[in-house]
Amino acid sequence: MAEEISKELKETLIQVGLRIAKRGEGALIIMGEVKYKPLVEQSIPPFNVINNPKLLESLALIDGAVILDREGNLVAYGAMIKSTKIMKNYGTRHSAAISSSKKENFVLLVSEEDRKVKILKDEKMIMQIDALQKNVEKSIPAAVNILESVGAGTIGALGTSLLLPALGLYFLPGVIVFGSAYYLAKHLKRIFRRRE
Repeated sequence: MAEEISKELKETLIQVGLRIAKRGEGALIIMGEVKYKPLVEQSIPPFNVINNPKLLESLALIDGAVILDREGNLVAYGAMIKSTKIMKNYGTRHSAAISSSKKENFVLLVSEEDRKVKILKDEKMIMQIDALQKNVEKSIPAAVNILESVGAGTIGALGTSLLLPALGLYFLPGVIVFGSAYYLAKHLKRIFRRRE
């Protein structure tokens, strides 16, 4: 099993994604292992994105994906990802995102069309953050806590409005969480064990 990605790193990636989305541009950032082909000469030496989020933002705007290891170190930028899955009604960036979100990879997709940051894992979209929502930046720590506390970040869509307050998770402006009942049940089990 792969090492868990730090909260600080997830927050940094989401903040960078929101800045890109607010400008109406798109990007794809992949953390983990993926097959790729560089589209540009790789002249920037590896660095940790937590220490230089502005450089990550600049590299993410180049055509292709930015690939990072699980500690947040740059592996490649301007990389072409071979799509093995297709997201209907979406473009090549979305297909590359869904294709690269397997093998415990953490994928952050910035959609220029709808100005939303989408987080994918296990070939599913697990969270969407609306960059145009007022003060959405304030929701980032809580959104990352949801991703952390529920594993893959999945909460069942059925009954979400009723169950979220019971879980101690409150409505986060601009944030939508997707997923399955399996992870919700897993999270509920943990809460009830703590209360015993």
